[in-house]
Amino acid sequence: MKKIDTVDKFEELVQSKAVFLLVKHSLTCPISANAFDEYKQYAEEKKEIDTYYLAVQESRALSNYIAENYQVRHESPQALLFENNHIVWHASHGKITVDSLQKAVTER
Repeated sequence: MKKIDTVDKFEELVQSKAVFLLVKHSLTCPISANAFDEYKQYAEEKKEIDTYYLAVQESRALSNYIAENYQVRHESPQALLFENNHIVWHASHGKITVDSLQKAVTER
């Protein structure tokens, strides 16, 4: 699991990886902390897809860029599955679980 914190790094990622998961999370919200724990568990246990994250407070410009350019409402926490530069699945808050992430990846 790698941190992405700038638009430039994100654009490099989109150009170099056909499929990946990204989670946007808040450093101060307990709901976000729980979702991020689920995401970290998924990333550690399941190695079939690359995983990335951004902290909204540290990367507001990137978070806004994703919302605007991919036309998905900003939420935090928010999991996004990218495939060929499109969001093919997303979830937020309590819907971010190891099981939901696994299901999204295997059913894409």
